[in-house]
Amino acid sequence: MTQPVVQVRNLSKCYQIRSTTPKSYHSLREDLVDGFKGLLRGEWGQAQSEDFWALKDVSFDVNQGEVVGIIGRNGAGKSTLLKILSRIVRPTSGEVTIRGRVGSLLEVGTGFHPELTGRENIFMNGAVLGMKRAEIVRKFDEIVAFAEVEKFLDTPVKFYSSGMYVRLAFAVAAHLETEILIVDEVLAVGDAAFQKKCLGKMGDIAEKEGRTVLFVSHNMIAVRKLCTVIATLVNGSLKFIGEPECAISSYEKAVRNTENIFFMSYLDDISKPLQLQSISLVFLEKDRETITIEDEIVFEIQIVTRLIVERSYITINIYDLTETLIYWTSDIDSNRFLEPQIGISRFICRIPQGTLKPNRYYANFSIMSLGKGVIDHTESKRIIFEVFNKIDSLLSMYNIHYPGLTAIPSKWITCQ
Repeated sequence: MTQPVVQVRNLSKCYQIRSTTPKSYHSLREDLVDGFKGLLRGEWGQAQSEDFWALKDVSFDVNQGEVVGIIGRNGAGKSTLLKILSRIVRPTSGEVTIRGRVGSLLEVGTGFHPELTGRENIFMNGAVLGMKRAEIVRKFDEIVAFAEVEKFLDTPVKFYSSGMYVRLAFAVAAHLETEILIVDEVLAVGDAAFQKKCLGKMGDIAEKEGRTVLFVSHNMIAVRKLCTVIATLVNGSLKFIGEPECAISSYEKAVRNTENIFFMSYLDDISKPLQLQSISLVFLEKDRETITIEDEIVFEIQIVTRLIVERSYITINIYDLTETLIYWTSDIDSNRFLEPQIGISRFICRIPQGTLKPNRYYANFSIMSLGKGVIDHTESKRIIFEVFNKIDSLLSMYNIHYPGLTAIPSKWITCQ
């Protein structure tokens, strides 16, 4: 019997998290006084810390030619697992046995030297993987064509955009003949056409070339289409591994246990020039806390402005329970940026009826700036809600479910 190409046994990874009491304001005098007090107490150089288990007793096998999807919520341990399998991070305990060369694409820039050109990085990556120069030359034109970076091949990669970086990095990892390809969510950086091409390439790697792929993604459509096996991680533990539909169903049930959350407020953080203060889901009818596909979805957002930031805007990301991004919107949809006054400002966002089909969703909110990037966001806290069907509709009466991602109504007429 053929041995698995990847064997993971009782794998655990523990990180030490340093905890300190945050201060809204720091001065050199205060830091020196605190340090001197600590020295007198014999605490100089000591900091409180706690253990965080990113992975705990994870075991599984991967056979040659399998495409294994790894799913789970943010912080579940997916990226830590891939870094251990790629030999970037050492486990705290447990064993990993890998039979074959590994090509990894975990983060933008992984494995590339910024001062070297694209051409030089291709040859350097191949050499690191143990390939002979003749092997790299044989694959070189195919790599460049796939990455679509011919014009910039002799430009140092530090000048590449994130999309160009990922295109070349994926092309190198996929074409330099490794037995095992490990890919994290980094493909989301690329455009839709490139993502489709990458998914097709990963499918070919497994089906036509008999190589093995480990793939982390929040895109359940891609995971369903590509993967033959799916592993579900929850809080660092492996909860399920098996056929895709069973794994995704198990994952959805685990997430569905979360109660509806219609209002969120946030503690003041005076270090932020703009801060989300509160977010609420507004119900259009009094004494009704349900949303149907006939209703608009209305969010009320309050922000605190301490300092005006030019070209700033609010974004809303709505995900389903599989953490697939279903809908994105921003106030720049209205061709304007935020114009808040110093103090508290209130904003209303109305999402048209039928935009979301009956399902359970959560929404994250951010304040962004074209110049500064993310100013504030709500990744750890989220509005959770459910959209229901019309009770008196034929679809509801006959238990017909909406396929696809939306339920935008259409008009039908009979032509004689």
